[in-house]
Amino acid sequence: MTEQKPALPKTAATSDGAGFSEDAAATSGPVGDGGSAPLADPDAVDTSLRTSAQRSRTFAGILVNTALANITTSYLWFALTFWVYLETRNVIATGVIGGAYMLLIALSSISFGTFVDRYRKLAVMRFAAGFTLVMFVLSGVMFLMTPAGNLLDLRQPWFWIFAVIILVGAVVENMRNIALSTTVTILIDPDRRANANGLVGMVQGLMFVITSVLSGLSVGLLGMGWTIVVALVLTALAFAHLLTLRMPEEVRAAGTDAHGGFDLRGSLAAVLAIAGLFALILFSTFNNFIGGVYMALMDPYGLEMFPVELWGTFFALGATGFIVGGAVIGKFGLGSNPLRTMLIAVILMGILGAVFTLREWAWLYIAGIWLYLVLVPFVEAAEQTVIQQVVPLPRQGRVFGFAMAFEAAAAPITAFLIAPIAEVWIIPYARSAEGAARIAPLLGEGTSRGIALVFLVAGIILIAAALLAFLTPVYRRVSASYARAAAEAPKDAGTATTSFG
Repeated sequence: MTEQKPALPKTAATSDGAGFSEDAAATSGPVGDGGSAPLADPDAVDTSLRTSAQRSRTFAGILVNTALANITTSYLWFALTFWVYLETRNVIATGVIGGAYMLLIALSSISFGTFVDRYRKLAVMRFAAGFTLVMFVLSGVMFLMTPAGNLLDLRQPWFWIFAVIILVGAVVENMRNIALSTTVTILIDPDRRANANGLVGMVQGLMFVITSVLSGLSVGLLGMGWTIVVALVLTALAFAHLLTLRMPEEVRAAGTDAHGGFDLRGSLAAVLAIAGLFALILFSTFNNFIGGVYMALMDPYGLEMFPVELWGTFFALGATGFIVGGAVIGKFGLGSNPLRTMLIAVILMGILGAVFTLREWAWLYIAGIWLYLVLVPFVEAAEQTVIQQVVPLPRQGRVFGFAMAFEAAAAPITAFLIAPIAEVWIIPYARSAEGAARIAPLLGEGTSRGIALVFLVAGIILIAAALLAFLTPVYRRVSASYARAAAEAPKDAGTATTSFG
């Protein structure tokens, strides 16, 4: 993708006195009719303070710290899912937990993006890390104080309170990921941002690999109590390391038109101000629909096939695909048309989702997961790169937050719908004599043929949606606009970063 110089807004700014202790809040002004306030301090970001190599090293430190934090929250989150299913054998519980996680992300992401725009990025990261640490401490206290029988009784409130505490701690950690995307804009030169986003994808893949192995082994060998202890220690280490990081390029919080704690109007205005940006977000949402199905049923399918220790290890093997996909992007970029790249990846995801459980074969399942996760970074990096290039920095937090909210909302819809339907109707039917006989010619035989049927239908729907998107006028218009931007890249590339300050 190319770097475009965004137009600066036109109305006057007013000051906003709220802020974190060591970082001044951004000044803001009213938003009206899609307009926004100008930068109250256009020199808030000064990339001349250090060389590109020095800024890249700082970004690497932030990326490593975010990786440790994400690994920790995912480790406890995966462990909770494994533990619940193994203790209850209830896919409704895992589906509700997974759906609730994505629903909380959808509801909170606009607020997260608003705060990222209003405050300095490291301050936001430190707040998120400290809050997550507090919530994990509370989960440990509750685990110690609540009898195991009560904690695992889904009819009582104790399990759901325990799960919500862990969920909230994990969800707030996502504020760091929004801030991380904006640090790419601040620290990385425009022509290297797609590659940096590929590195972000590699880190996310590493997170899946490590947490899949550790969570399965931890639940299987240590139990849930010691798993919480490990999560607490790692969270504290990440928080302590974050306090040592510095980003002098962000001299102060950039002036922004964001105000309040939930700037939905400003978020929507920021998205609609860039032609075709909403369509880009819509395209990248396609993979989240099938993601909701996987969220609800992938772990139950794997746990029916493998012991928990082996399932975590095999899923980690499949998750190395995420690293490969990120590495490919880091090396070669995303091509001349990221929208085309994104939709091709989504079509391939649908094909994989339809076929990787056609038979209850372990190698087919793991290979399908691996190939699917190779494709995920292409969808995510395409969206991130475009936003970083065409949206002004003072609005990027809200645009990333809006995108995260919009995309995350797709997964809980399918997770909440699919888990009860699968548990009550599809799985019992597939395991009955009549159902097994009808499904066998297409899906073979096995205890998880009902879940395989759900995956097949979801994959077909995803393929159809992506193919239809290729035929829409908006796809052709957006593709043409990006082609024009690519032709103008040589004369615009040097001006984009300076327009942020």
